[in-house]
Amino acid sequence: MTTLTAAPVAPLLDRLFAAAAAEASPRTSPAFAALSAEEGDRLLRSKQDYRALYAALADFALPVSPATGRLLYMLARATHARTIVEFGTSFGLSTIHLAAALRDNGGGQLITTEFERPKIERARANLAEARLVDLVAFREGDALATLAADLPATIDLVLLDGAKALYGDVLDLLEPRLRAGAVIVADNVDHCPDYQARVRSGGGYLSLPFGDDVELSVRLG
Repeated sequence: MTTLTAAPVAPLLDRLFAAAAAEASPRTSPAFAALSAEEGDRLLRSKQDYRALYAALADFALPVSPATGRLLYMLARATHARTIVEFGTSFGLSTIHLAAALRDNGGGQLITTEFERPKIERARANLAEARLVDLVAFREGDALATLAADLPATIDLVLLDGAKALYGDVLDLLEPRLRAGAVIVADNVDHCPDYQARVRSGGGYLSLPFGDDVELSVRLG
């Protein structure tokens, strides 16, 4: 048994994923309800409106899929990750997967950043229930500020799952600390084509898609 597949983590994740699946689609929120698909996509890619957008989505879990969560755990274990940075905590489902891997790797630190205080409070409670909260440092606010300083000397794994328009900017902040072989997982990458083009261009990364909307990249030496 691993931390991921044993209590309290496994039943907690089952409950949290079931609750997220029962939610209405974020597309029904006031932020999207009156918009066409094209206008909604433009909003997701905007570097001006992302704070208002994610404030409007504060009640939605917006989790990774169960398959992506398991991928995160597997990658963190396979790379023996000790330092992880997550952009976009939400309710902490992906955070639980990553922290479970750190526990099974013998310890480490997961820095996770989130715009919305209520989401951080909910994620912190979920991590406490999972008995993993001691491995997680929560940072509240815009990642362009919260990840601009006080980073580990080296970073082993990154999850990008916040405002899609900021993926490239967040990578800029973290890139100097990425060790050779560091893994970057970007969720919902279909909304950030500039980021996808960057990591596929050969400019220091080897990258490929995982599933429909996840990009898996490795930092080259």
